[in-house]
Amino acid sequence: MNLSNLRPPKGQKHKKQRVGQGMGTGRGKFSGRGAKGAKSVSGYSIMRGFEGGQMPLHRRLPKRGFTNIFRKEYAIVNLDRLELMSGDSFTPDSLMEAGVIKKLGAGLKVLGSGELTRKISVQAHLFSKSALEKIQKAGGTAEVIGGGVPGAAV
Repeated sequence: MNLSNLRPPKGQKHKKQRVGQGMGTGRGKFSGRGAKGAKSVSGYSIMRGFEGGQMPLHRRLPKRGFTNIFRKEYAIVNLDRLELMSGDSFTPDSLMEAGVIKKLGAGLKVLGSGELTRKISVQAHLFSKSALEKIQKAGGTAEVIGGGVPGAAV
């Protein structure tokens, strides 16, 4: 026995079925696709959501609202959380290391929920008006980094 004598087992190999070659092939005039309709033509693929000609669900349902493609997602932290933390100086990097914020997104925004009883200095991209007032009232400093956003409290 050598490599030139090797053959696949009987019945393993099949002759390729030639579709669309006329009446003699056993597939008939229309090659098993039927006479007319979308499925009989070359290149047909069913459309996503197609319901047999019935108005598709995504077109029957009413559309509401819109999605703002310019939306900015900020990492937020409240003053009561900063009150509980040790230290008196907070930056976005130090808050990420401490696990207070997971990801920065468009920046860090400090909100004014909770009371502040000690003097702290905070660096953030945005501050709410109430957070800014509470930090200054406690004798601390609030520094806007990265230029901030126009119209935001500084």
